[in-house]
This record gives sequence, C-alpha cells and structure tokens, in this order.
Amino acid sequence: MDWNTLISAKRLGSKNRKNISPELVRTEFQRDYDRLIFSSAFRRLQNKTQVFPLPGSVFVHNRLTHSLEVASIGRSLGEMVALELKNNKSINVQLIDQIGTIVSTACLAHDLGNPPFGHSGELSISKYFIDGNGKNLKDKVNEAQWHDLQHFEGNANAFRILTHQFKGKRNGGFALTYSTIAALVKYPFPSSAFPEKKKYGFFNSDFDNYKLIADELGIKELDKEKGHFARHPLVFLVEAADDIAYQLMDLEDAMKLGILSVEETENLFLSFFNKKEDKVFFEIKTSVYNEITDTNERIAFLRASVVGKLLKETVDVFMQKHDKILEGSFQQSLIKNLNSKSAEAMKTVSKISVKKIYQNTDVISIELAGYNILGSLMDEFVKAVLEPDSDYSRKLISLIPLQYQVSDNNIYTKLQSVLDFISGMTDLYALKLYKDIKGYSHF
Repeated sequence: MDWNTLISAKRLGSKNRKNISPELVRTEFQRDYDRLIFSSAFRRLQNKTQVFPLPGSVFVHNRLTHSLEVASIGRSLGEMVALELKNNKSINVQLIDQIGTIVSTACLAHDLGNPPFGHSGELSISKYFIDGNGKNLKDKVNEAQWHDLQHFEGNANAFRILTHQFKGKRNGGFALTYSTIAALVKYPFPSSAFPEKKKYGFFNSDFDNYKLIADELGIKELDKEKGHFARHPLVFLVEAADDIAYQLMDLEDAMKLGILSVEETENLFLSFFNKKEDKVFFEIKTSVYNEITDTNERIAFLRASVVGKLLKETVDVFMQKHDKILEGSFQQSLIKNLNSKSAEAMKTVSKISVKKIYQNTDVISIELAGYNILGSLMDEFVKAVLEPDSDYSRKLISLIPLQYQVSDNNIYTKLQSVLDFISGMTDLYALKLYKDIKGYSHF
C-alpha cells in the first residue's frame, strides 16, 4: 500500500457535488471532525453506558466522554507518526500532516455503532436470533445475512451509520472522506469470517461501500473469495488510542467508585515505570506529590504520565512495523507489541479489570437489564415490521423514526430497520420505551 493513495480527501457519495475550495481555513479532514461533533449520533453517546451504570453521585465515563478522550490520544499518535514518517521515512505526501486529524476523527466515531447497555446490548441482539424468537427467521434470509443477524457487531454498525443512505438522508451517509472512514474499520472483512474471526467490520449490505473505499485508497485485498482486506495503516493508531484510553480510564473510574483502593490504583499505574530507566518521572512524581495532596489529582497525574509513556512507545512500534503494515502482513495490535515493561503492566491491568471491574455487581446488573430490555424491544418491533397490518403493529411502527422505516418487502431489510432503530437508542430512551410498551409507566 502507498501513502500517496492511502490519504485521500475524496468524500463518499461526492460524485455530483462541488468540491470545497482549498482556500478555506478548514481542511476536508477537519470538516469530517466537525461534522461528527455536531451530529445527533455523536450526542447520543452521552447517554450510553461505557462500563459502569450512568452517573449517580460519582461521575464516570459514558461513551461520549470516552470517545473524546480516545480522540485526544489519537490526535497525538497521528501527529507523532506524521512527524516520524517525514523525518525518518522521507515520506512527504501532500496530506501527510493531516494524519492527526484523520485518526482523531475516526476515534470520535469508533463507538457510534454500539447499542444501549454496553457490550451486553450487542449480545442481547445476537441472542434474539440465536436462541430467541428470531431463530425462526433463519430460512427467510441468506447465509451471509444470517451471519450479520446472529453476530450483531457494533463496529460494523458504526460503518453503516457513517456510510448508509437512510431514508431522507444524503447519498454517502455522513459523506466523510474515504481515509477517515477507512481508518475506523478495525476488522476489514464481513460477518462470514465467523467463527475464524470474533469480530467483523461491515454488514453484508454495506460490503459494496467498503469495497469502493478500499479500491480508491489502494487497500490491499488479502483474500478476494472471503472479502478480507488489509487494515488501513491508520486503523492501528485508532485501535491503540482506544486500548490506552479504556484500560487506564476504567482504573480511574473504579477507584472513584471504591471498587479499587487508592493504593491498588496507584501501584497499577506505577508498574509501567522502571526506577532505573525512568528516573526523571520519579523525580517529577516526588515534586508533584509534595505539592498536591488531593487523591484524585495525584491519580490523574499518574494516569497522564502513563499515557505519555505509551504514546511514545506505541509510535515506536508503529514505525518498527511500518513496512509490514503497508504490506498487509502485520495483523496484531500495537499495544501487544510494546516493550516488556509496559506490555506486562498492560496485561496486569487487563487481568485486574476483568476480575474486579467487569465482574462488579453494578456492571453485571446493567448488563442483565440490557438483556431484558433489548430482548423485549426486539420481540415487539420485529413482529411489528414482519406483520404490519394489525392495529398494534401500526402503532409500534409509528414510533420508528422515518429515516429507519422501509417500504421494501425484503425480510433482511426490514430486520435491519429494527436493528438501526434499537441500536441507535440511548440507555435511558430504551428503558423508557420498554416501560411505555409494557405499561409500567402508567401505573
């Protein structure tokens, strides 16, 4: 693959549109970023669960605050890589300086496709078709479509939100640049990759859009028969930014909620540093600790220090693997290839997170609520769109926004309209709608 084609300001669906004047202050990639920030799809992330139930007395991360932090880390990674490419690889592609903005924008969008109630929402939708009433629909769709339904994937849904032309909307969806969209696709293959791959990047119905983008950017096709592509190189930076943000910020949230002690959290952050190799850090830490006594501020300092360390090491790994990345032969995450000290620390953080954070009763409770609420909504709305002639079904369908309604009699298309509607809900709206339909709100 070649940086000359990998970075393109061409927009999806832009065939009959005038290009924006290059004399304007905002670049095409900055326009992408602004377009996402001001979108309703992005605003809805404010009321979607990240890990912990949405705020009580202590504010924790939701999908929106998480996405903003990932975008901040992604921008730094992109700008550092752009500098390395120019200085050490002598790559002077015209738009190379825009890498930071491209990565940051893709980071903003990386969770757009997640349904309510975190990852349990994905599982709830999938289980409706695996062992719920939806399993009876298998013979109504083809094999590829059935893979989509049985393994609902937030990553693929994000690609759909950004690129699909919903009813009344413009061609090209958000009409973002090809490079920004490609930088989002962590898993550049369809759902038919199951069970070989645990996740996938686009639904069967959206394959043509990805193929169009891949061809334009010169993204290498690894297996034409299976529809497997290499990753766009900037995907590695988006993935790393997400890994860094959620691993570290989950620790901070857990401490504020009392799930981890201050001492445990402090030691986990300090495990990234070596007293011999990181003398400057320990000198600064002593100075900061002497000045600051506030616990949250001290933990924030440690977290910021770890982020800074991981930024540099991640960029080093990207540059070491650069040629293999462009060949399409490097398939691992950058974080898993960090130096031994940081890699070991990240593994420890991950183990603690699984044991103490993700198995916390509050986290499990919100997941169970998600199963019940989304499972019930799937039952109600799928039956309504497949049997639309009853008075009850017509009332339910009237609740579906116009952009998600379809006149097509194709079963798969109708099912996707329900998935588009339900996956776009916030936690609070899904709960309210569930109560309204069941009649709980009126008694």
